[in-house]
Amino acid sequence: MEKPYVLGLDMGGTNSVLGIVDARGHVLARTSIKTQQYTDINDYIAALYDEAMKIIEPVGGIEMFRGIGAGAPNGNYYSGNIEMAPNLPWKGIVPFARLMSEKFGIPCHVTNDANAAAMGEMVYGAAKGMKNFIMITLGTGVGSGIVIDGKVVYGHDGFAGELGHTVIDRTPNARICGCGGRGHLECYASATGVARTAKEIISTTTKDTLLRKLDIDNITSKDVFDAAEAGDEVAKEIFDYTGTLLGEKFADFVTFSAPEAIILFGGMTKSGHWIMDPVVKSMEEHLMPLWRGKVKVMFSDLKEADAAVLGASALAWE
Repeated sequence: MEKPYVLGLDMGGTNSVLGIVDARGHVLARTSIKTQQYTDINDYIAALYDEAMKIIEPVGGIEMFRGIGAGAPNGNYYSGNIEMAPNLPWKGIVPFARLMSEKFGIPCHVTNDANAAAMGEMVYGAAKGMKNFIMITLGTGVGSGIVIDGKVVYGHDGFAGELGHTVIDRTPNARICGCGGRGHLECYASATGVARTAKEIISTTTKDTLLRKLDIDNITSKDVFDAAEAGDEVAKEIFDYTGTLLGEKFADFVTFSAPEAIILFGGMTKSGHWIMDPVVKSMEEHLMPLWRGKVKVMFSDLKEADAAVLGASALAWE
């Protein structure tokens, strides 16, 4: 009998979400554990297994599953390893796919989280039918998955497509990125970057803004969105600044892969037109005439709760 299910794992720095997915892309059940609770990878996998069995047994047991697809920070599609991920408790090179396969008794395939999102979009979402697109995840960082001719681009070492770590500020005071680099797109255009921009404006100017009423150390991109919705001019300025930077880089991205679309996913997309309008305006201004009006910028149409699990699960159907 054909095995009807796969497991999709979305491993984040805080939470790990595991879901049962059928061949039609329906997430039938999900569960989660706290990633940071487990400083030993073997303890993490044991806890994940125990939690997974609570949703696996009701659908017939592990014998009903074809495999596991995992999207993980610094997950290497070629080796199945997680390699030197800065936001995970386990340092160095972790043979994650091998350890998972040994524990669960079924094959496990790994890629990084942004590539998993791109696969989910291509198989189940807005990019269904597209062979050339770029997936941009706007969350704590800026992730990216590049699809050319229907295939995710991995490069020779499995780590191609780190567009969030391209440089946009080469001045001595450029922001320092979580990876240790300076002036990277991620420092400015992520949800974290939006919050940093807000803090800089509040601390270095006297501009009147609703954001001054908040605890400066705890301002979030959601706070900036709420202020923009309330008509706050500084909040609008922050989104214009962020969107302009993103649009400039999107124009660069278009020149090397000529995508049909750039698809945005992640918490920042909840900002809607506040982020989308300046992105599109800036991208069109900076594109070569050859590409103007040809590249769509669109939000993912996958539910945020399902997208990463679906994308990871697509690995297991390959």
